[in-house]
Amino acid sequence: MDRLSTHLQTNIERARQLLGQTRYLLITAGAGMGVDSGLPDFRGPEGFWRAYPVARRLGLRFEELANPRWFEENPKLAWGFYGHRLNLYRRTTPHRGFELLLQLPHDKFVFTSNVDGQFQKAGFSEEKIVEIHGSIHYLQCTLPCCDQIWENREEVEVDEERLEALNLPRCRFCGEVARPNILMFGDWKFIPDRVDAQLERFEEWLGRIGSGELAIIEIGAGTAVPTVRNLSERIARRFNTPLIRINPRDYHNCEIPIPLPAKKGLELIISPLLKEGKGERGKNFRERSGL
Repeated sequence: MDRLSTHLQTNIERARQLLGQTRYLLITAGAGMGVDSGLPDFRGPEGFWRAYPVARRLGLRFEELANPRWFEENPKLAWGFYGHRLNLYRRTTPHRGFELLLQLPHDKFVFTSNVDGQFQKAGFSEEKIVEIHGSIHYLQCTLPCCDQIWENREEVEVDEERLEALNLPRCRFCGEVARPNILMFGDWKFIPDRVDAQLERFEEWLGRIGSGELAIIEIGAGTAVPTVRNLSERIARRFNTPLIRINPRDYHNCEIPIPLPAKKGLELIISPLLKEGKGERGKNFRERSGL
């Protein structure tokens, strides 16, 4: 076993020990969490353009297309992009890493920048998730005419060759074009009420945690938009706990780096713990986790 592999194995063991000694678990996740489920990696313009060739032809990067102005200037393009993503997320099955996290006997909370709803789809409680950038599964008015947010039950047909929506969701209150309740780039019209309520529940949860009781696993959070990484590091300092960072590229600046993709990293850390937890050796693990 080479030096890197030995170091990695040591960190995997450290992660297991931390999970075995704690009762609460904060799961923080960025876009890399969904790659093993088959969701596209928008890392850099090339990654985005591979998923959306029309955007290349238009010369639009992700940051430019994910902008609320398109809902006013070209709503068919805006909903072509978000409608395609909505349909993709609805038909995507969360990978096994979600299930492994869900099976851990900890009191868990999720903080994610992803708008895809994959944690809810995997079975995590809606009441214990912060979607800091909003969710594609909820809508608001583009104006907005009011502060209402409602569940997205729209079926959006998309001409994928042109990246144009064939039908446009409408605001249920005024009839104008609706938009996803997602915080976009340069967005001054995002209605934050749903996210604010999630953050309140998150702070209440953190307030119940004592010294030495919290573990943090960060998965697939990049540096381009460091919202999740900053939160992970801030909470780790607040509770004086090591940060487990699973990321094949941006795994630095933490106590327990795991330079692997999401699914593989979670499998190596969690699967042995769950096997032990089913037998006598796992009795202390279950008891420490409040079971």
